[in-house]
Amino acid sequence: MIDRLAPRQRPSGPNDGTQRWESLLFCHWEIPVDKLRHLVPAELQLDTFAGKAYVGLVPFRMRQIRPKWLPRSLALNFLETNVRTYVIYRGRPGVYFFSLDANSRLAVTAARLGWALPYYQATMSFSDTDQQRSYLSYRRGGLARHQVTYQLGSPLGVAAEQTLEFFLLERYLLYVRRRGRIHCGQVHHSPYQISTATVSAIDPPLVTAAGLPDVAGIAPLAHFCPGVDVEVFGIQPV
Repeated sequence: MIDRLAPRQRPSGPNDGTQRWESLLFCHWEIPVDKLRHLVPAELQLDTFAGKAYVGLVPFRMRQIRPKWLPRSLALNFLETNVRTYVIYRGRPGVYFFSLDANSRLAVTAARLGWALPYYQATMSFSDTDQQRSYLSYRRGGLARHQVTYQLGSPLGVAAEQTLEFFLLERYLLYVRRRGRIHCGQVHHSPYQISTATVSAIDPPLVTAAGLPDVAGIAPLAHFCPGVDVEVFGIQPV
């Protein structure tokens, strides 16, 4: 039995840093397990819901990003879009990232060195009007482009346990292979307050850039969260 509530618990002791995530859009598509398995380290078990595997594309705003030793006045603000799937390691559910694009050279360098995460530098923008919101991203070197325009829908509150929304969104552990071993990092924040979202236009080649099947023309399952305050705990070998 997989305990999906335990990762919500805050680890004991001080955190390694704090962040705020804002204007999170979660886009998800079903992906055949056999198209996904070879892209994920063999040590990690694919996590599925009703036998179905998913890939997520999540653009959002990163605010007040700082390790615990950095003064608040020097905290970073930038945009990020990640491509991810869902895995289990030794009974603990988490996230595996295929890519993370950000428009901060310092953040990209720090995350690659400190967390061994596949960050890429990109030129990114975010617009917000009364009618719609939009993210646009160009990965450095012209290797991948991402654009999405969406409108907010009905509020759902906190995702209920055992629902697809809970499975996709309530994730607090990340796994990465570093120096030949699986490492785990953890974040802690209050559960997402979510609403539905309608994607009116999306250009998702960041998904295919990760080696995943082309999802162009397939409407994603979309959710939105206005923001959460986050504590970050460093990665450790497991």
